[in-house]
Amino acid sequence: MSDFPSSKFERGRIIAKTGLKVGTNYAQRYIKKKITGKIDSATDFHSENAREVFKEFTKLRGTALKIAQGMSMDQGFLPEEFAEVMTQAQYSVPPINKSLVRSIIKREMGKYPEQIFAQFEANAFAAASIGQVHKAELKDGRKVAIKIQYPNVRETIDSDMAVAKSVARRIIKNGHEIDPYFDEIRSTLLIETDYIHEGNQIKEFKKRFESNRFEIPDWIEEYSTERILCMSYLEGRHLDDFLEEQPSQKERNHFGQLIWEFFHEELRIGGYVHADTHPGNFLFTHNGKLGIIDFGCVKLFPDEFFTNYLKLLPCHLANDQEAIRELYTKLEVINPNAKIQSRENEYYNFARNYGIMFSKPYRYEYFDFSNSDFDNEIRHFTKEAPLSNEIRGSKHFLYTSRVHTGLYNILIKLGAIVSTENAKLILSELLDMSFDPYREPLEIV
Repeated sequence: MSDFPSSKFERGRIIAKTGLKVGTNYAQRYIKKKITGKIDSATDFHSENAREVFKEFTKLRGTALKIAQGMSMDQGFLPEEFAEVMTQAQYSVPPINKSLVRSIIKREMGKYPEQIFAQFEANAFAAASIGQVHKAELKDGRKVAIKIQYPNVRETIDSDMAVAKSVARRIIKNGHEIDPYFDEIRSTLLIETDYIHEGNQIKEFKKRFESNRFEIPDWIEEYSTERILCMSYLEGRHLDDFLEEQPSQKERNHFGQLIWEFFHEELRIGGYVHADTHPGNFLFTHNGKLGIIDFGCVKLFPDEFFTNYLKLLPCHLANDQEAIRELYTKLEVINPNAKIQSRENEYYNFARNYGIMFSKPYRYEYFDFSNSDFDNEIRHFTKEAPLSNEIRGSKHFLYTSRVHTGLYNILIKLGAIVSTENAKLILSELLDMSFDPYREPLEIV
């Protein structure tokens, strides 16, 4: 019944073939430049290679498309054109065929869609890494969205992770330390394939956040299984569609403020955090609310880690180097007992300067994310990172960084100006630490 390769061998072959082809393309381009001094347009070249990766990863779906989603949020490691193509992995993956959709619903729910729903649109209106979404109408008249999980996604996680881990062990110097990171990714992916778990998270987030600012769908449990998720349908548009409407600066600011506030309200209320901050998971509704529509990837971080992570922000603003160094040690970014302390100092200096830059929005009463200088600063620091074949930092950084970087990425693309005052009040209360504006920028050294 499956349209997708599910064995470790089949999936590993596709990944290897894709990597070899793209790697060869870049090598040939480099050689051509050395010999002739001429190369084709970088924009076209990077986009073409990204499309090749996306095409092959689409065949694999699941873990592979999760990687593509991560590529789409890149802030400097990849060429901009590469990251732009990968945004398709957020909500516009080619859907599976209609007959397979009917078979999945029959297997999961015991009946075909036309027997269950008053109306069911066979063409998916959204498709991403783990599943695709169809509009439907229940027999009581409620408009719903039905998320259908692709076949074999859960079964392929282990084979994909095994391939990725084998590659990582050959590349990373301290490869024996990668298991906690891969275990964290694996457990999160497994949870994402459990739609009953996601349904319960929808219910919990709706209870905590539904308001005149945020709109969250209802989970309709009686029409849901582990692989089919039924929720009320939210009207709205994703970021790219919203921007195509050429919204005013006031409209950009409005939705930017809501995204900013949702992130900080999560901190204030506590508990699980929406850990998949990319444009495909947010809707800009026509009634001015921010719709949040995907709760597969939610994380409950250990209190000690999360507190230390948040404390970095005011410490960077204050340029309190002693406190910063202590927090980096607790968060496993630097090792005071390492034999080569010059390397630790290199990481410390980079992380401190990056943190000062990253905390910049909190330095002002209002921050303008449309300022290209800030975007360029982020890209500069990412490209200047002291990369090495080492594992650094707590495994929980995998998702806190994804949340915070994803937030900034959306606000930059939106070009929003946001008020930061309430966010600083929330953080001040949470951390019991001074959170002064520090309006004079610190020197980056």
